[in-house]
Amino acid sequence: MKKNYWQDLVNKHLVGRKIVRVAWLNPKETERVFGWDQQPCEIYLDDGTVLTPSQDDEGNDAGAIHTNIKELPIIPTFRESYATDWLDEK
Repeated sequence: MKKNYWQDLVNKHLVGRKIVRVAWLNPKETERVFGWDQQPCEIYLDDGTVLTPSQDDEGNDAGAIHTNIKELPIIPTFRESYATDWLDEK
């Protein structure tokens, strides 16, 4: 495998894409699809790609996203009851 294989592959599929939506998975769907008890924030791109953060390569649980945004240093995961309450707030 060439040295920059993963970087080149990620660049090919993500560079230039536009984020069109972000949403936390609901608890039931997260459990059904992934078997996780935490809900991640999914990122939807303009070509139909969905990015779902995982804590590791094996998909053992949902993953947070760290950023360099001062006001938003982390995009967290939520546990079922908290996520449900938080997502229902207006």
